[in-house]
Parts: sequence; C-alpha cells; structure tokens
Amino acid sequence: MPSLFRRKSTDLVDEAVSSVTPEETADRPRGYTPAKGRETPKRPTVGRRPAGPTRPLTKEEERERRRQLRTEAAAEFRREGGPRDRGPERLLARNVVDSRRTVGTWFFGGALIVLIGSNAAMPPVVRLISNVLWGALALGVVVDSLLICRKIGKLVRERFPKSDQRMGSLYLYAVMRSITFRRMRAPAPQVKLGDKV
Repeated sequence: MPSLFRRKSTDLVDEAVSSVTPEETADRPRGYTPAKGRETPKRPTVGRRPAGPTRPLTKEEERERRRQLRTEAAAEFRREGGPRDRGPERLLARNVVDSRRTVGTWFFGGALIVLIGSNAAMPPVVRLISNVLWGALALGVVVDSLLICRKIGKLVRERFPKSDQRMGSLYLYAVMRSITFRRMRAPAPQVKLGDKV
C-alpha cells in the first residue's frame, strides 16, 4: 500500500511547475487569472433582488409608499388572518360562528344603550329597563357561547379525531369571534348566514 506522506519525485514536480518568463508577465494585467478551459458562468438573474431606486425618495413619496404597504398588509390580514387563525380546526370554528346569528354581535351596541340608560339623570323606569336589558344580554351571550362551544366540540371530535388542538383555546377563539361584528371579523367570513357547516 503506498504511503500517504511520501515525497513526490522531482520529475513530477518539475513538470507541474511551468517556467514563466518576465516578458509574459509584463503583457498580462495585474489581476490576471489563467483560463481553466471553460468560460465562467454568469450568475442567474432569477430570484435576485431588483435594484433599488436610483434616486432617494422624497418625503411625500416615502409616506405614500408606507401607506400603500400598510394597506396591502391590512388587506392580506383581512383575507388570510394571522398565525392564530391557521389550522383546519380554527377554520371549522370560524365557519360555525359565521354561519349563525349570534347574540354577541349585539352585545356592545346593547352595552352602550345600557350605559346611557343607567345614568343617574334618567328616570327610575329607564334605569330599571336598562338593567333588565343588561342582564338579558349577558345571559344571552353566555347561552349562545355554550351552544357554539358544544357544536364546535362535537364537529371537531367527528371530523378531526386525532386533533391535538386544545379545546379551551378553540372555544375562546370562537366566543371572541362571536362577539365581534360580522363586517369587522378577520379573516373575513367564508360562509353565509344559515349555511350548513
């Protein structure tokens, strides 16, 4: 077996080293590299970042560009949601909530009426009615939330039996969506009212 660290014979070393005359080096530019038999390939332009603007943007252009980026980000969030909205179980919970009318959507409007009606300057009858309304709204939200959670739990067990989703966080997600006005929900509802989920 040949040794790994043996010396090369002097004739091989002499062949590898080519003699270069001073006249040849004078003709070459300073950064010259000898050719390797093929042309160096160009870098691909696909996927490269486009060159930036040649001139700096003015304040108005920079403000307009930032506004446009914010608008695009808001539209994307409205359409697709954020990281907490991902997953088939979350989509199912959203569809269950979006397919029905919920008491929670009226909760904040009712709370505003109750706040005005419970003012000390109001007559006692108005204050009594606002307190009854407040209790009815609270009870309606609780009952509606329990019905929504029960339906979501049943559907998740049927459709995703091996799901590792925590049911408590899924219920909270659905309840928070149910008390949000339909037009303000993100991601936007994908089912119509009354659709079967």
